[in-house]
Amino acid sequence: MDIEASYNFRRITERLTTSGIVQPDGLKALRAQGYEVVINLLPDTGRDAIPNERDIVESQGIEYIYIPVDFKQPTSSDFSTFSEALDRVHEKKVHVHCAANYRVSAFYSLYLVSRGLWSAEQAMEFMRSVWQPRQPSEQPGWSDFITVVLAEVSAQQSVPADRRKNAARAER
Repeated sequence: MDIEASYNFRRITERLTTSGIVQPDGLKALRAQGYEVVINLLPDTGRDAIPNERDIVESQGIEYIYIPVDFKQPTSSDFSTFSEALDRVHEKKVHVHCAANYRVSAFYSLYLVSRGLWSAEQAMEFMRSVWQPRQPSEQPGWSDFITVVLAEVSAQQSVPADRRKNAARAER
């Protein structure tokens, strides 16, 4: 099964794709399609989680990064972990997925904003091409999460680059 058959598949670049759930046959074909890393944001306890996903992926020599994001309550910590992981593997061929590409489209869009590559408007447009994250009655927690992350990014980007580097060194 080709990865492009996965639910809500999006090819972002030649080295980065996103989707909702990837069926076991799709996971088993990732190495043949050149993938080097899989980032999974779907908790193992999720209704759509694939049993033994880590084993299926790692048995092909593919790095597996598991960041379980609670759909009802995404956190800034989840986003930071995701951003650090994507920074580390950005030169490899990566597939990022969750259940429906909702978590992923939000996290990836906000990641691009945090790296100064997209505006908040571009991020929202991309998210809306996959889902409607600003409908609190249907997706509790997402509107607040997006607002908080965008505010954190805005505050961080207003700090001069040399002060950000010094602060990062001090945290280590």
